[in-house]
Amino acid sequence: MNDFADAFSLAGEMLINLDAGLMEIVSLSLQVSFTAVLLASFIGLPLGAAVALFRFPGRTLIIVVLNALMGLPPVVVGLMVYLVLSRAGPLGVFGLLFTPEAMIIAQILLITPIIAALTRQVVADLWQEFEEQLRSLGAGPLRALPTLLWDGRFSLITVILAGFGRASAEVGAVMIVGGNIDHVTRVMTTSIALEVSKGNLALALALGIVLLTLSTSINGAAFIIGENNKKNHVQ
Repeated sequence: MNDFADAFSLAGEMLINLDAGLMEIVSLSLQVSFTAVLLASFIGLPLGAAVALFRFPGRTLIIVVLNALMGLPPVVVGLMVYLVLSRAGPLGVFGLLFTPEAMIIAQILLITPIIAALTRQVVADLWQEFEEQLRSLGAGPLRALPTLLWDGRFSLITVILAGFGRASAEVGAVMIVGGNIDHVTRVMTTSIALEVSKGNLALALALGIVLLTLSTSINGAAFIIGENNKKNHVQ
């Protein structure tokens, strides 16, 4: 019991004093996740909107694939990226394996389908609601796209937050392609797994508290944005 109390006490001290090792891990985690979400948003938002508004051969298949990929196992993504980036792989010449860039690639593959699939649903609902009005003004799907994205901006922010939540909590893929190398690719989730196995509960708890706070903040922000969006539509 005293060991747990000491671990919590030490974890609190590390957080209060902004321990250098702790902050380095947190900083790298946020850097990797923010970069991955930004790039995934550039891909997923227009892709989801295009699938929602335009009719083309294979559209149904794309929708099914996007929805299926939302539950893609992280370890499978990690394995795929590992094989592509390994020395014998097609992109091995770039030497990206066991770097933050490899972790970003893995997270992009994980969260792009989430952002694209949720964006498709948001834009499809808005198009169904405003299609008649927009067409009467001479706006087809292409011209209506900016208007729909702007009208759905709060819902789309929630979509992006969902992607960030998935990225920041990911452990399997980043462990495989990053290697959990100290001062290079060690992020919060992989560090927690390592420190628990080593018996270093203080650092694991401190990182767990940061991760839990981050997750709670993301979910809280998504809820508040969603509620405000509902109020705006009612008004």
